Amino acid sequence: MTTNQQISLFYDAFGIETNPAVVLIPGLGGHNISWTEDFCQQIAKAGFYIIRIDNRDAGLSPHFNDSPPIDLNELVQKLQNGEKVEVPYTLFDMADDVIHLLNSLSINKAHVIGRSMGGIIAQLVAAKAPERIISLCPIMSSTGNPSLPQSEPDVLDMLIRPSINPKEDIDGYLNGQLVFYRRISSSSCPFDEEYYRDYILQALARNYSPQGTTRQIVAVIVTGDIRPYLVNITAPTLVIHGSIDPLFPLAAGQDIAHNIANATLEIIDGMGHETPPALNSNIANLIITHLQNASHS
Repeated sequence: MTTNQQISLFYDAFGIETNPAVVLIPGLGGHNISWTEDFCQQIAKAGFYIIRIDNRDAGLSPHFNDSPPIDLNELVQKLQNGEKVEVPYTLFDMADDVIHLLNSLSINKAHVIGRSMGGIIAQLVAAKAPERIISLCPIMSSTGNPSLPQSEPDVLDMLIRPSINPKEDIDGYLNGQLVFYRRISSSSCPFDEEYYRDYILQALARNYSPQGTTRQIVAVIVTGDIRPYLVNITAPTLVIHGSIDPLFPLAAGQDIAHNIANATLEIIDGMGHETPPALNSNIANLIITHLQNASHS
């Protein structure tokens, strides 16, 4: 746990503290454990100090539970009508959380890696503090460009639809979550139900916060198109994206690479909107090469 000027972000770490720092930012509603220990250890053993965070309103980081309840449909309607909306925070605030974390840990420069929503936050960190970022790696992420292909409607519906309360029906909740993970899974390897079941239960034991996830969805919506900020990014950038991603279609990854100077795009054939254990080692190796090249440039 660390105290910064805004809030105290929870994190844990792998590797030697004096090695170059790598911040891992999870996706929507995700916990820092969505980056597996094996994945973190593999990169740490290559000579890096891994800092695995919980975003605000997720996991063991502070939650904004005093915020008024949000009706997503009503909020979207207001935005479409051009009305001003009050929201607890945006992804710019979440990017500031990462920068404040680096400050509180006295880390002058770091590599930043983010998955999905975390990839958008990572891009904003690199745009807001370019002098602090050694390298950037958005995974299965987006620029928020409104002209990009939309998410598959059923996936979006599953993402925003209220889930069964696990305190009332743990089996129903588990099954609903597994249906979602199976839908966004990769075709290049069998669906690892045991891994996702364990992750869901571990996440539940850490913190259950559907309202927090809703507030994060709102932050994504109101942040919108971040392309105007991407011209500020100077860090070597590796974009990793799956060829069959149903939430952020491949065009979203291509758009990131197009809008960041000299970015490299690595398309993983058959990968959906997940980094399954079967692909983690390959993804870690891609990242290690990227980190090493950036550290020596």
